[in-house]
Amino acid sequence: MLTAIDHLIIAVPDLEAAVKSYQGLGFAVLPGGRHTGIGTYNALIAFQDTAYLELIAFYEPRPDHRWWAPLQQGGGLVDFCLQTDDLAGDAAALRRAGIDMGEPEHRDRKRPDGFEVRWTFALARGAHRGVAPFVITDRTPRDERVPRERRHPNGVTGVGTVVVAVDDIARVRGWYGAVLGQPGEDIRRPDLDAAGVRFAIGPHAFEFLAPAGPGGPLAAWLRTRGASPYAATLTTSGGPVGPLDEANTFGARLSLRA
Repeated sequence: MLTAIDHLIIAVPDLEAAVKSYQGLGFAVLPGGRHTGIGTYNALIAFQDTAYLELIAFYEPRPDHRWWAPLQQGGGLVDFCLQTDDLAGDAAALRRAGIDMGEPEHRDRKRPDGFEVRWTFALARGAHRGVAPFVITDRTPRDERVPRERRHPNGVTGVGTVVVAVDDIARVRGWYGAVLGQPGEDIRRPDLDAAGVRFAIGPHAFEFLAPAGPGGPLAAWLRTRGASPYAATLTTSGGPVGPLDEANTFGARLSLRA
């Protein structure tokens, strides 16, 4: 079963600068370490709802990596991962629903303290990246992969809603409806000149939206970035609310809500 968001991926061109910028926004940012053999390293922002933000950058050029091209297009929010209590079963269910899912793969990274974190995931591939999830299960304890520091000066406690821009609502509704066993909720977003479907996954929500006309922000996003994550709201326990400056989030559209 898909149980919650595991993490949201924010691709940045300069990890050290991004860490300082997010700290300036009131987040507690912890070093993650280097991924073995794939040219990336990261820093993590963990929340009380068990989800986290992954700030990821490349320490060497890797045009073959799934997040290299989105980074060249501006980076920001580029992908999302879901928690599962049955990785093989959920990967198979996503595949049956029509999603191009890869087979489970082992991965690891070495934290700055030398501890080697290990996990297994299955990735949505090709054009399905960023609209369909990738799913993960841990081979070392999850609290070794996800920082234990989950309180932030800005009061953020977790992820609320992720907005994903798509060009085919019926197809995406079919995917998630089949896997989650729910039809989803029809929604309209006049502020984005868009409409689509909303699915709850554990404590989190996803809004898959298509533009209602050619002039809205989602239409422009699809023309330049293709179907992919567009924005996310983060819940706060009482701190300031509203959108964060994209210059400080390195292109990620993030908004704080009570």
